[in-house]
Amino acid sequence: MASGPVATFAIALNALSGLLDKGEAFAAAKKVDPSVLLGMRLSPDMFPMSRQVQIACDLAKNGFSRLAGVEAPRFEDNETTFAQLKDRIARTVAYIQTLDASAIAASGGRTIVFPMGPSRKGEMTGSDYLASYIAPNVYFHITTAYAIMRHAGVEIGKQDYLAGIPIKIS
Repeated sequence: MASGPVATFAIALNALSGLLDKGEAFAAAKKVDPSVLLGMRLSPDMFPMSRQVQIACDLAKNGFSRLAGVEAPRFEDNETTFAQLKDRIARTVAYIQTLDASAIAASGGRTIVFPMGPSRKGEMTGSDYLASYIAPNVYFHITTAYAIMRHAGVEIGKQDYLAGIPIKIS
């Protein structure tokens, strides 16, 4: 199994895809319009579940592109179905796995400049950017999608969230 930060985020994003599988099955079993579940929010001022998935993907895709020193592909934010969101996750994982691991590793001391809204920019070293910006943000949006599904009644648990982590149990 591959290791390193890209592999870690691939595991997390693939677990998110598995959560979406369970959400889709839940909607079908309960005869709920899937768009209702995808449009749910934890709070009126938070993004809906579909946007949480899009943002998690963008943070990983754009973040690792900056670390690798390459331009990230743009994905339209037009997904309206579980299948489309799972496809976005798959495209994100496939893309980040193509990035040069040595370029990402070498970015630790390099200054990374990234957007902080429409008019401001942030700056951090590559190692700080990965550990203190990309990681907590990606996990925040994955966790929020998880929480929305749990709140809706989807039968998921911690093992679903942690799916794919290569733990050797003795």
